[in-house]
Amino acid sequence: MLFNSIDFALFFPIVFILYWMVAKKLQLRNALILVASYVFYGWWDWRFLLLIVISSAVDYVVGQQLIKAQSNAQRKWLLGVSLLVNLGFLCYFKYANFFIETFIDGFRLFGMQLESTTLNIILPVGISFYTFQTLSYTIDIYNKKLQPTKDALAFFSFVAFFPQLVAGPIERAAHLLPQFHKTYTFNYNRVRSGLLLMAFGLFKKMVIADRAAIYANEVFNSPEAYNGVPYLIGIFLFAFQIYCDFSGYSDIAIGAARTMGFDLMKNFDSPYFSRSLTEFWRRWHISLSTWFRDYVYIPLGGSKKGRFRTYANLFIVFVVSGLWHGAAITFVVWGAIHGIVLMVEKALYSAKQPLYKKSYLITQNWLARLLSAIMIFSIVCLAWIFFRANSMGDAILILKGVFTTFNWDQITLLETYKIGFTGIEFWVLLGFIALLCVAEIMHKRFNLFRLMQKQPIVIRWSSYLVIVFTIIVFGVYGTGIPKEFIYFQF
Repeated sequence: MLFNSIDFALFFPIVFILYWMVAKKLQLRNALILVASYVFYGWWDWRFLLLIVISSAVDYVVGQQLIKAQSNAQRKWLLGVSLLVNLGFLCYFKYANFFIETFIDGFRLFGMQLESTTLNIILPVGISFYTFQTLSYTIDIYNKKLQPTKDALAFFSFVAFFPQLVAGPIERAAHLLPQFHKTYTFNYNRVRSGLLLMAFGLFKKMVIADRAAIYANEVFNSPEAYNGVPYLIGIFLFAFQIYCDFSGYSDIAIGAARTMGFDLMKNFDSPYFSRSLTEFWRRWHISLSTWFRDYVYIPLGGSKKGRFRTYANLFIVFVVSGLWHGAAITFVVWGAIHGIVLMVEKALYSAKQPLYKKSYLITQNWLARLLSAIMIFSIVCLAWIFFRANSMGDAILILKGVFTTFNWDQITLLETYKIGFTGIEFWVLLGFIALLCVAEIMHKRFNLFRLMQKQPIVIRWSSYLVIVFTIIVFGVYGTGIPKEFIYFQF
């Protein structure tokens, strides 16, 4: 079920009303959430509900047994069961064909031809997200950072919680699970702020992301038909498409959970204003970057085993992050680019180079901060080429085209920006992107949501109606337009 669908527009109010008006007791509320979550996920394909049920059951039992285990060998064996089941599902559904194709390509390098046969596997929506979420539970219990819950209903609801089930934020058990042990009272201000955040998420998705996708998809799906400026515009619009698509989903998820009393972690913090790639990853997909930090980077040794081991750990984490996003060499290259730049940043910082000390990390000069942000945004956009391209060949074609076929005269041609829609629609899109950037700058200074709540009722409701009107009038509708959120495929 999609957040931006008629189905969800009917589903969510029904769940909301039942939650606050019928399910008064804790167990009944958790049961309602569990049933609603399974309906929400099963709406896409009910057959894959079995995977969530098995994953939840295995980790619930493992958690109970870990606390009873008498020896380290038993505890390691139990953790191994959790890792085997969860990562086994993930590897089979997501990476089986990738490994088969890589194996075949390896033989081709030695002049041996094998028959290319792949499996007809459907990737379950959100499997990467709920797998990491439930793994945090068993790993934290194994590391003695968390006590297992005895409430199976609360645990199953935690794993399948529908607002963030298929695209995050990837919540830690230590943060979200205890919230299923509390009975919340209706709070009008929380409900209002949650609904407002949901509306803002829909604005990002339907008004900006889906409209930017029209241009970006045309360029990336037919790169041989374009060059120069269209490439640059396509890359720029994809950068805002993926940001508004994913952060929009997170806003809707956080807002929906908030209306029912739950707090989900912040997943984005104006990442395109970052002045270093290190800062970017503190602001982009925060739940994933912190998950990899705590469960991959630190167990590998983090930064405590020497400079070169630190660089290797960084590189490994981001290559693995690339594979987490997709079973293709393009995602590996995307992760490697980020890993290499982060290694360079860390090396410069460790060496305390004078040039670096006077750079964007310390300076208060507004021009230097602006140039630093532009530089980091450019690096991120360069990596997005590989993330979005359908193949390495397409990525290299676009990358070469940006630098070898760029012509300033193209900027004056209307055809440059008419791909997929009219000229006025293009400028409307750029206007909304600029408005979003201004809103994020203001939000960092004033917290627009709190500021809105302090305004007179006439101003508040006028603002709400403007947001709804904008979504209705400028949102992208119709057949052939991508409706799913990008991160559903991961």
